[in-house]
Amino acid sequence: MCGIVGVVSHGPVNQIIYDALLLLQHRGQDAAGIATSHGNTFSMHKANGLVRDVFRTRNMRSLPGNSGIGQCRYPTAGSSSEEEAQPFYVNAPFGITLAHNGNLTNADQLKIEMFKNDRRHINTDSDSEVLLNVLAHEIQKSTSSFSLDPHTIFNAVTALHKRVRGSYAVVAQVAGYGLLAFRDPYGIRPLCIGFNDTEKGPEYLIASESVALEGLGFHFLRDVLPGEAIFIDNDGKLYNQQCAESPTLNPCAFEFVYLARPDSVIDGASVYAARLKMGEYLAHKIRREFAAGDIDVVMPIPDSSRPSAMELAMTLNLDYREGFIKNRYIGRTFLMPGQAIRRKSVRQKLNAISAEFKGKSVLLVDDSIVRGTTSREIVQMARDSGARRVIFASAAPPVKYPNVYGIDMPTRDELIAYNRTNEEVCREITADALVYQDIDDMKRSISDINPMLKKFEASCFDGEYITGDISRDYLDRIEFARANPKVVMEDAVRTQLNLNLAQIE
Repeated sequence: MCGIVGVVSHGPVNQIIYDALLLLQHRGQDAAGIATSHGNTFSMHKANGLVRDVFRTRNMRSLPGNSGIGQCRYPTAGSSSEEEAQPFYVNAPFGITLAHNGNLTNADQLKIEMFKNDRRHINTDSDSEVLLNVLAHEIQKSTSSFSLDPHTIFNAVTALHKRVRGSYAVVAQVAGYGLLAFRDPYGIRPLCIGFNDTEKGPEYLIASESVALEGLGFHFLRDVLPGEAIFIDNDGKLYNQQCAESPTLNPCAFEFVYLARPDSVIDGASVYAARLKMGEYLAHKIRREFAAGDIDVVMPIPDSSRPSAMELAMTLNLDYREGFIKNRYIGRTFLMPGQAIRRKSVRQKLNAISAEFKGKSVLLVDDSIVRGTTSREIVQMARDSGARRVIFASAAPPVKYPNVYGIDMPTRDELIAYNRTNEEVCREITADALVYQDIDDMKRSISDINPMLKKFEASCFDGEYITGDISRDYLDRIEFARANPKVVMEDAVRTQLNLNLAQIE
């Protein structure tokens, strides 16, 4: 999960990119980076940490130029090594920098192809570096001279779509030419474009979420279409072309459930409005399953679930209370490595207001239940604060399957709902009762906001992987790699040595 941004302006862009990354910080808290372009030269700074910690005044001064890209990162492939912070850079052809949100499902195969056929070396475990080298190779193949035009770039993106599988929203710079952005043919990860009219002509900003545009005074233009590529040259002229053969729009449902900011609009659907609808549909289910008087008060688990909880309480005509206060200086616990760290973090992150719980039957509403560690701790906090009964409700369906398209939950055994019934999950989190959103209602919540959205990437809920290349063996391999990184590294070294020997022979 990452936030990406690309800017073409008539003045320095370093501050614009920095501010945009702050607005996208919720999408990645592990690392951040900015690469700017001035003339035929790139300047770049990146490191592990939050945006505010990575960039100091001296770093910002070293990033001149009127166009650039940036990323804030949470790793879903590769490692947390500072070497894998983005953007990535390759010096041929022309020089290209790239930032990527998503996850390639055939990255290992592409690495071998890169070495054996394309004569390109991948220096990290990041699938984004693989994606950059595929793009660079296809641009090189498509170029018949020492110059570059939009038609050639779009041909390269078309060839990339045919080779690459998985999810990818991308911003890239080609030295001396301009800014490129494109989205995978399934439209899994979000990407949108905005503009700002100036006396010198339009300026453009491309970002993962519309909140980055609005927060910087840009006007929302539209979403980048699935399979579409947009190129903005150094003179500020915009070109676009559909580069995929049969694109379909399948936005990630988990963006609406949890990942995106509520004030963003993704593919024509307000995230906030969708979460309100999730609360409304969940209220109808609770009304069917519980008698009047079973619930005294509704409380959200801050922050993502607040819209759903408010709408649920209003629909059921129940009191709504803020029972937990959030420490905003603790990162997202679902994204933290290690169960022990997550468990400790929950108590640091949330504190209960005991007076709101004492003697009450409390309905706690969360956006989703992934590993269950947070839910269990929260239920216990409610009991410790005097709750008579604790009912837990999830605004999303059970998360039963790994997500391979850019969200870090790849291990089935880590998912509390995997191979468990709802009753078993309820016992695991020690609640008195548990209610999950129905999957059709979750999808309907988004479609109600934008009826043009009819299909979704919802594999973590329904196990259906829309790219068609995910098998049980694939899931077994990524789980083994996560549990045995040393063994996988040794295998990778052996594979590389064999490839080198094959080249020599």
